[in-house]
Amino acid sequence: MNDPLPAAPMPDTIANDLALAIHEHRLMPGTKLSEEELGEIYGVSRTIIRAALQRLAHDRLVELKRNRGAYVAQPTVREAREVFEARALLEPRTARSAAERITEDDLAALQRHIDEEHAAIDDGEAGRALFLSGQFHLEIARIADQATITDFITQLVARSSLIIALYWHRRGALCESHAHHALMRAFAERDSDLAEELMKNHLLDLLSSLDLRNRTSAPASLREALGA
Repeated sequence: MNDPLPAAPMPDTIANDLALAIHEHRLMPGTKLSEEELGEIYGVSRTIIRAALQRLAHDRLVELKRNRGAYVAQPTVREAREVFEARALLEPRTARSAAERITEDDLAALQRHIDEEHAAIDDGEAGRALFLSGQFHLEIARIADQATITDFITQLVARSSLIIALYWHRRGALCESHAHHALMRAFAERDSDLAEELMKNHLLDLLSSLDLRNRTSAPASLREALGA
């Protein structure tokens, strides 16, 4: 008796896979996401691919252009400023709340994020390190236990991945560990004032690391980016 064929991936699975590739900068802003090619890569119909792309468009990771198809989104200079200014408004207060609520298990989870980020840097996987850095910020928002604000921060961090791919001119800055380590010390000491100040300075430093001039990025091959 032949073994059953593995089930074809569903739209959410494909959307999550594409989102990870975008966050890790394997799929760069401006890359065309051909329904036909993606269907061949994932072994599914264009209908399923279309549903996955619709979800990514809702998350603002993909732009659907009439009569042209889907492309990885390319935030403008204005959007880039707005995203990081919004993060600088929201995340320092979130860091304060996290410092007031954090447990030893939470500290261990944050440390794992930092360790994984450093491992990615050591392996030369800059895109994955950037993704893990964003996850560190989302974990802080989770610890703060403010669901509505966490939803906003999740969207802003997702947009930040696209912005960094386009406008980063000091790539070493995100790989500098002192900001996250300093936050960890503030959390361990339950110093909410310091955590708030450190997060504000960290986000302002990230904003200063952007070269905010209009530009485009070189699109990647879909098969190469997705390991197909």
